Amino acid sequence: MNTILTGADQPESYLPILEGKRIAIVANQTSEIDGKHLVDSLLVLGKDRFELKRVFAPEHGFRGNIDDGVEVLDETDVKSGLPVFSLYGRNKKPIEESLEGIDLVIFDIQDVGVRFYTFISTMHYVMEACAENDIPLLVLDRPNPNGSYADGPILKEGFESFVGIHPIPVVHGLTIG
Repeated sequence: MNTILTGADQPESYLPILEGKRIAIVANQTSEIDGKHLVDSLLVLGKDRFELKRVFAPEHGFRGNIDDGVEVLDETDVKSGLPVFSLYGRNKKPIEESLEGIDLVIFDIQDVGVRFYTFISTMHYVMEACAENDIPLLVLDRPNPNGSYADGPILKEGFESFVGIHPIPVVHGLTIG
């Protein structure tokens, strides 16, 4: 039987890239390795190797405990003690100040491959912010559970929004990466 390993499930591949860096991570409840949140794992794996400085939270929040469409507020994560900056509230894109002192951003969110889920837009704006601030972005891609098909109309030009940022079908069949 073939096993799919996500990017996050292969720390030996990316830990050397993190060495000596100050890191921010864009994550939610899907960001797990071996049943443990990636952030919690990185805090252990990174001890004395790199510094996990902050988290950026998409719609539904960092730990996935916020309902659809409800504003996500900046907070401190109770479990990790890390500052969490919202990307689903006042800002949809990391602001320059929230990226100060960051050497690398990790993006690790699973998406179900439908255009109106906001995680694609979040990644779009994180990519823009990283490019504007000359910060590398590492995407730990995850399988799309609907990756076997594409369906629905393609978004028409002029109708872009946070729930439809790119001209792709409603069900696009792609991973977020």
